[in-house]
Amino acid sequence: MQKLIIATIFLLNLLNIATANANDIILRNDSPSRYVVVPGDTLWSIASKFLKDPWRWPEVWGFNREQVKNPHKIYPGDIILLETTLSGARLRLAEDAEGIRTVKLSPRIRNEQSSTAAISSIPATAIEPFLSQPLVIEKDSLTNAPYVLSASEGHLALTTGSKAYIHGLPKDKGMTWQVFRPGKALKDPDQKGLILGYEAIYLGNAKVEVFDTISTMTITRAAEEILKGDRLVPAPDTIYNNYVPHAPDFMIKGRIISVYGGVTEIGRGDIVTLNKGESHGLEMGHVLAIYQKNQAKSLRGETLQLPDERAGLVFVFRVFDKVAYALVVQSTQPIRILDAVRTP
Repeated sequence: MQKLIIATIFLLNLLNIATANANDIILRNDSPSRYVVVPGDTLWSIASKFLKDPWRWPEVWGFNREQVKNPHKIYPGDIILLETTLSGARLRLAEDAEGIRTVKLSPRIRNEQSSTAAISSIPATAIEPFLSQPLVIEKDSLTNAPYVLSASEGHLALTTGSKAYIHGLPKDKGMTWQVFRPGKALKDPDQKGLILGYEAIYLGNAKVEVFDTISTMTITRAAEEILKGDRLVPAPDTIYNNYVPHAPDFMIKGRIISVYGGVTEIGRGDIVTLNKGESHGLEMGHVLAIYQKNQAKSLRGETLQLPDERAGLVFVFRVFDKVAYALVVQSTQPIRILDAVRTP
């Protein structure tokens, strides 16, 4: 059923692009003058069509800090116009299908299937599981959580559709739950192995059938086999990724401390864990550059440290107190655990 959503589109005060610094080129040489948004586009992919540095997207739209967090939505079929002048360039949405007039300061009515039909910042399929799973937990947070006591019919492992008997399930936490198993400790390499949290291994989803001393649940999704002793936590609300990609407005320095899937060489499309989080000012939508240390031997045989070499970019999409998850959106060479990340 279609839902009528009234979206007010504001004509933004757009910032001019600085052109004095030849090393700070923002527009791509092959930037189109207009672009029609299509299904599958993301803010990152669209920004990459116009800008050499996609995280500079907010500047050419003139977003302030709050608009970066909650921008007006962009939908398939919208037309983005590039306007250039002697003083710089700017991007704006066209008002009609012909792209003749720019958006006016007036409400705009749009029919759509849901508020999530707008394009996301980065590919939703790459990060969707990470938006609905806790992932990082405190050391003892699962110790007293409800747990799988047994499977029906004496099965040792639970899969999708299996019936499970749960010990300690409260009645006031909802009907939908997620199943986890404690994972490895996340240690900070810059603070003598300080434990920042523990990774939780997501196993699947479950729905309550009967609340009781020993409750009955149905496994609605099993990503891995679920065993006796695995723990349950209430399923969180979905987190929508609609932040505009942008660089932090302060210097932040961190490291890659883990990679999802256990690969040894990290590349574009991989999910990495950073040793910085909300307590360090990191937020959803931040873009950080990845740097690698390089060494060389002098003529005397001494090992000398070369300047750090940039190896790619990450887009932060999930933030916890002391750590964050990020998607590698650009890589120019293999990326490794302990590589540095910082404000580009």
